[in-house]
Amino acid sequence: MTAPSSRYSHHLLDLDAELAGELDLGARAAARLAATAVSFWLEPQIDCSRARAAAVGGPGLLVLSGALVGHARLLDRVVAELLGQGDLIQPEGDEERGEFIRCDVSWRALQPVRFAILDAEFAERIRPWPQITHALLGRVKRRVENLAVQRAIAAQPRLEVRLLLLLWHLGARWGKVRPGGIRLAVPLTHLLLGQLVGAERPSVTHALGRLGAAGAVSGAQHGWHLRGCLAEHLSAIGAGEALGHIPRSVPTRHA
Repeated sequence: MTAPSSRYSHHLLDLDAELAGELDLGARAAARLAATAVSFWLEPQIDCSRARAAAVGGPGLLVLSGALVGHARLLDRVVAELLGQGDLIQPEGDEERGEFIRCDVSWRALQPVRFAILDAEFAERIRPWPQITHALLGRVKRRVENLAVQRAIAAQPRLEVRLLLLLWHLGARWGKVRPGGIRLAVPLTHLLLGQLVGAERPSVTHALGRLGAAGAVSGAQHGWHLRGCLAEHLSAIGAGEALGHIPRSVPTRHA
């Protein structure tokens, strides 16, 4: 499918069981029947910005699987944000907010992405179970926290440090443990990596070359392999001042 035209209604708690984590068994059974939502797929490179309109009045678009990137453009600069399973994209707000500066925001699938539309009718159906709303708010909080980490990474003065921190940060969520390190199977081009850490593509290419020569990172845009351990590589490139904030092991999502 190349557009959100094929849509089906599902029991959302079957697709995202964590949303029912605060419900007891009896309430969960009742909520399961009521918490239905329409889902659809988007293929890579398709812009999903327009689909946000379908969720107006409700929590937004819930990512059920896959990965997508959000771009915010201001003048000639573009920054990016990666989203994946469990993340919530809130619907567009009021366009008449009187802001002096506005960014152009777009969303594009990096992998086949499945969404659930959580619209005003969905919000009404789950009203008897505020625990589900609380769980969705937790998803928003997690996204804000991830953005805070990304901002802190982008503030590091050395590009090699920024790239190492970013790739390991993403590896904690999307990585799979492999012999000798972590496999990060998310399509990350040099351009996209630069938009995530605040650098130009040629500089990212050179910095990745240096990290590859040092044995820290290998691969290409269709998949990266993070070798060894982050603390060791930071120490090897002379970023020892950061080690007090870096755990010796990074939690990863296994296959």
